[in-house]
Amino acid sequence: MIRGGGLVAFPTETVYGLGANAFDAGAVRRIFEAKGRPPDNPLIVHVSSLEEAKALVIEWPSLADRLAAKFWPGPLTLVMKRRDLPEEVTAGLPTVAVRFPAHPVALTLIRLSGTPIAAPSANLSGRPSPTTAEHVVQDLWGRIDYILDGGSTPFGVESTILDITRRPCVLLRPGPIAPEDLERVVGQLALSKAALGEEAEVAEAPGMKYRHYSPKARLILVRGETGRAAEVAESEIAKGLRVGILTCDEHTHMYKAGVVISLGKLSNPYSIAHNLFTSLRKFDELGVDVIVAEEFPQRGILFAVNNRLRKAASEII
Repeated sequence: MIRGGGLVAFPTETVYGLGANAFDAGAVRRIFEAKGRPPDNPLIVHVSSLEEAKALVIEWPSLADRLAAKFWPGPLTLVMKRRDLPEEVTAGLPTVAVRFPAHPVALTLIRLSGTPIAAPSANLSGRPSPTTAEHVVQDLWGRIDYILDGGSTPFGVESTILDITRRPCVLLRPGPIAPEDLERVVGQLALSKAALGEEAEVAEAPGMKYRHYSPKARLILVRGETGRAAEVAESEIAKGLRVGILTCDEHTHMYKAGVVISLGKLSNPYSIAHNLFTSLRKFDELGVDVIVAEEFPQRGILFAVNNRLRKAASEII
């Protein structure tokens, strides 16, 4: 199906991707049509070897070798100067975002297809990213050709995206590989507006320019002291609304009413990331009117969780 110009949803270690032959402009356009994705939002090209990655770029710097040795295969996307690729893949930018995923199903699909695969997340544009095949069914059934069911994805948030064409290197999107881990390899790191949860003027990489990851209900993200989120939730409940509350195990005791979903323990931040998008979709199923979410400590993978919550929020307090 990939070789014939079709669309295939497949699991990675981050979220499910919606893949097409990266060198087939018509197939790539079908990705944008199926998702309702803005055309100025570039895609990530997934490869199954270093050789495939190097063939996509004009120059392969020594820094790319160091990062690949440390983090590939894995949830790190590198932005570099591109060779010839369909404009649809790169949104007309002079760069390309490249990733060597670690999931065995993704790698097998790329290898058997015999081509790098361009793939954003396999959801309708703006919706929470899919971490199970069922999520893909909910959003894209009838719009794409195949769904490969590889179970629940391990990390549950999209890859870290790092632009290595600039100095210092620029973190375009936080993900499972934390800024502090990157700095051990690249030294000083600059943060884009999008990495901080703000909307960028130009989408230099996926997830930068537009509102993303949003549930159907209005989401209020509460920053600062832990108790503030409980106060906001009580205020919304007092309006007669059905309120969903997104928190962690350590804070559930603070909420006396509302529909409480815990993402996991703060002591296990990867569980919080893993459960994020599934929980947002669960609130859709439960039909809540508003969701009150806590902001988490800005460290490790929780930096990525906070980024996704800011992108999904209707209001930040």
